[in-house]
Parts: sequence; structure tokens; C-alpha cells
Amino acid sequence: MNPLGAARRPTDGVFAHWPNRITAIRFAGSMVLFAIFAIWGGIEPAQIVGRRAPFLIAFWLFVVVAATDFLDGYLARRDKHITAFGRIADPFTDKVLILGTMVYLAAMPWSERYLPVTVVVVIIAREFLVTGIRGYVESLGYEFPADRFGKIKMIVQSIAVGGLIWLEAWPWGDAWLRFWKVVVIGLVWLTLFTTVGSGVTYILKTRAILAAERRGDRDGGGGVQP
Repeated sequence: MNPLGAARRPTDGVFAHWPNRITAIRFAGSMVLFAIFAIWGGIEPAQIVGRRAPFLIAFWLFVVVAATDFLDGYLARRDKHITAFGRIADPFTDKVLILGTMVYLAAMPWSERYLPVTVVVVIIAREFLVTGIRGYVESLGYEFPADRFGKIKMIVQSIAVGGLIWLEAWPWGDAWLRFWKVVVIGLVWLTLFTTVGSGVTYILKTRAILAAERRGDRDGGGGVQP
């Protein structure tokens, strides 16, 4: 019996089924997005007028790659094609897309004023912390899935990052541009709040699990034995 519940033959390759193919396509889409930023992202804000096509492409590419995050997981669960590769590659691709885009946005002349480098550093630090905690807790034999706060964090991050690209993708009038700037700046700070908040919830959850481990109660801290 496959311990991951996947109904697949031993001869099946990693990309034999659509969930892993979609994950790979999403990763490739992230690389194309970064290439667009690397080639056209360095222009000054005043030069963007009349040269919005790359930013419009970048916006829709980001939307497609971010929005299809649910699709590979849904297909894997529906068709019982959950694999070890998918369990690692799917969240890895999410982090590459969001964190990589944030790094570019914090450095490019037309977006850096909306996304402080400090915010990006805090978000990246949180991801390293939670990844390390998850690896340690799972090494003890507990499951450590993403909680609701963590999923909300991912949604808010995606909207904020997409909003930053959205600002330059269309020739907004002055009134609309001022409105969208306020919205996007608010989303950036909401992203920081949800990121730190979700990190705190994972720390508290880990503390409870470790306390249960010391007591010898493997279910008492909210962890579930596989």
C-alpha cells in the first residue's frame, strides 16, 4: 500500500499525472515572471507611461500562477495522485513565486516605495522559521499542516503582491491611482500583520506539541500521529 495514498504504478514517472505537471508549469511561470522583471523592471516610474505591456503581462501571469495554486492540490486529492514530490514541490513553488516577486518589488524603482525591504526580510524570516519548526515537529512523528491563519496569510500576500503590479499595469487617472495606492499600501501592512500573526500561531502550536511530547501524550498538543 502506498503510504501517501497514491494509486499509481511503480513505473509511473514524477510527471505522469496532472497535479505534478501543473506544479512544474507554475514554477516555470514564476521563472518567466522573474525574467520580465529582470528585463523591464528596472525602468523609472516616469518611463512606464507608454511601456505598460510588460507589466500587464506580468500581472496576468502572476494572477494565473497564484490562482492555480489550489488546482494541483485539488486534482491530487480527487484522483488520489498525492506524491512525495507534490508534497514538497507545491509549497516550494508557492514560496518561490511570492517571496521571489516580493524581492523584485522591493528593489525595482517603480515599486520599492510601496514595499519596504524590512517587510520582505520579516516575511522571509518567518518562512525560514516555520519551515524549520515544521521539519522538527514532523521528525518527532507529528503532522504539522498549514492552519487557517497560514492560509489567510498566503491569500493576503498574493493579493498584495498582485496589487503592486496592478498599479503599473493600467494607465489609471490621478484619482484612481491615489485610491489604489492607499489600498495596496494597506494590503502590504496587512500582509506583514498576517505573516507575523501566523508565525506566532505556529510557535504556540509547536510549544503545545513539545509540552505534550514531554508528558508522553502524543495527541495532547494538537499533533496527530501518522
